[in-house]
Amino acid sequence: MSQVFSKESIQATKSISIDARGPRFSALLTVLVLSTALVTHSLWVVIAQAIVFAIGAFRGPQFTPYAAIFRTVIRPRLKGEVPTEDVRPPQFAQSVGLLFALTAIVGSLTSVPLLFTIALSFALAAAFLNAAFNFCLGCEIYLLLLRLK
Repeated sequence: MSQVFSKESIQATKSISIDARGPRFSALLTVLVLSTALVTHSLWVVIAQAIVFAIGAFRGPQFTPYAAIFRTVIRPRLKGEVPTEDVRPPQFAQSVGLLFALTAIVGSLTSVPLLFTIALSFALAAAFLNAAFNFCLGCEIYLLLLRLK
């Protein structure tokens, strides 16, 4: 997993453009899933979201189940020019989400409900910022890391 965060992997990832509206739609679904997990304290819901995050982190956000829903149901109904963005910042954001989901899973498995709640709350807050305000916190962290390099 550390390879996802290394400078070499950030630079080595091919620049692929994706529909910029897709990650925002995915963030909306993530908000719904993480809210459900927080309310129900369901480990299985968090594991399912962690799998989605893992697919997005390792393969790219365009390969997640949420992206498939966007591509088949939402995108055909949208009009106008398709805004695109580089896949690397959203892919990094998926890695950050995966870390929070894994932390929540550890909290649940070790009977530390506060860790579960805090980790999910951070992931939920980041997803909400993207869904509601089109502000991708993970993407901004990615760009900050590039500038610091």
